[in-house]
Formats: sequence, C-alpha cells, structure tokens
Amino acid sequence: MESDHTPLLTRIAEALERLAPPPAPPVNFDDARLYRHDPASGAFHAAPDYPLELASLVGVERQKDRFVQNLRRFAAGLPANHALLWGVRGAGKSSLAKAAFMTVAAGALDLRLVEVDRDEVTALPALFDVLRLRAERFLVLCDDLSFEEGAAAAKALKSALEGGVSGPPANVLFVATSNRRHLMPRGHDEDRGLIATAEDAEEEVSVSDRFGLWIGFPPMDQPTYLAAVRAYAVRFGLEVQELDRRALQWSQLRGARSGRVAWQFIRDLAGELGKSLPL
Repeated sequence: MESDHTPLLTRIAEALERLAPPPAPPVNFDDARLYRHDPASGAFHAAPDYPLELASLVGVERQKDRFVQNLRRFAAGLPANHALLWGVRGAGKSSLAKAAFMTVAAGALDLRLVEVDRDEVTALPALFDVLRLRAERFLVLCDDLSFEEGAAAAKALKSALEGGVSGPPANVLFVATSNRRHLMPRGHDEDRGLIATAEDAEEEVSVSDRFGLWIGFPPMDQPTYLAAVRAYAVRFGLEVQELDRRALQWSQLRGARSGRVAWQFIRDLAGELGKSLPL
C-alpha cells in the first residue's frame, strides 16, 4: 500500500513559498515627481521635489540650454538623445540634471525622474522593462557612473539602452553623470590578461557611444568662479565687504575652483550673516 505523501509535499511547497522573493509592490507614480528605485524589492520610493532652481546654477549656461532643449523634446514626445554629462568634480552635473528636470516637469505633468544607484547598473534592463509599460515618461538618472565592476555592467547598460528585440522604450530617457568621458575605471584587472583587459575596455568605451548627447563641464576659471559667487550673493541678498578676496581665499583653501566650491562658500557666508538658503 502506497504511503500518503501529501503532508510532505505540503511542507515542501510551504518552504519553497517562504524562500521565494515577495512580489514587487504595486507601482504608483502619482505621489511625487522624483523617485529612487530599489532593485532588490522592485519598489519606487518617492522623494521630495529638488529645491535648487535652475537659474541658481551659474557658469554653465551653455550646458543648461543644451540639456533643457533635449529634455523638452523628450517630454513633448519628440526624438531625444540619452545624455552623458561628464567633466570635473563639483561642476554641477547632477544638480543641473535635477534642476532642469524640475523646470521641464512644471509644464509636463506626466514626466517623472527615477534615480538609480551606479552599483545597480546591471538591474537597468529589468527596470526599463517595467517602465516601458507605463503611460508616464521617465528620466532615469545615474549619478557618478563608471564601470568599476567591469564589462558586465557595461553590457547591461548597453542592453537597456538598445532594448533587445523589443527595442528601447520610447518613454525612457537615460541620463548619466561621470567624471570620465568614456566611463572607464582607472584601472583594469591585469590578472585577466592583456587581451581580456583590452576587450573589457572596448566594451566599456562602446557604451559611451550609445549616448547621443555629450555635455562637457570643463574646469572653472577664476573669472567664472567669481561671477558665480557674485551671482549667488546677489540672488540671496548676501552683502559683505571684499567678497571677491574672501571667495578666492576660500577656493585656495579647497585647492579648486568649481560651482560646488562657490556654493559652499556662499553657504558659509550665509551662515555667518544669519541667513537661510534653499539647500
């Protein structure tokens, strides 16, 4: 007589159910305009609106105009290019992308921004597959992108941008910021051999070719740095004697001139004067 295996099979089924990942939470993009994606759970976490106004970014007028023009086309359903904002640290690449989004989103109610972590690039193809089914239009932003993990991340990004047999999603615009024009890490694993290392480098360089729009942020010279400081001071009503001299001393202490350094000086000055700033 055959034994009844039903209890055993039930326990096995229950165990497998406990091991299975929980279903992804329902996606709702009505709560906010900015979101952060968690690939582990599939959730989209709402974030508050970015507070810095686009007009507050000084010394990058050409970059602002070019990026906003491309983003407005995308928001209107017209052809637009994935964008790579590359250049020196502290030039305002990420701030420009977010502030420009807020500017364009004010007139495009279905536009959303989804930020992804640079260490989760391999999850981009799955994310794009989720977003392509939505009615909204998405700017997917990856800050400080580089391929420290090697060719695997580069291949995943290429797959996401090309879309496989389904083609790239028409409602997704990918924007990356990077300190490196070709997104390459500072070194490759020499243990893999020269040929394999060269192939990895070729894979990574080829990804930058998928960005139709490259916007460069060169080092900031002294006149531009001082112009940024003065513009911030006027905008926020910060009056102080010898503003230029103090701003130059601040940059010398930091060993750099950039939009970030100018903003940090203004924050310090506002604190000294007892005035508040938007960030």
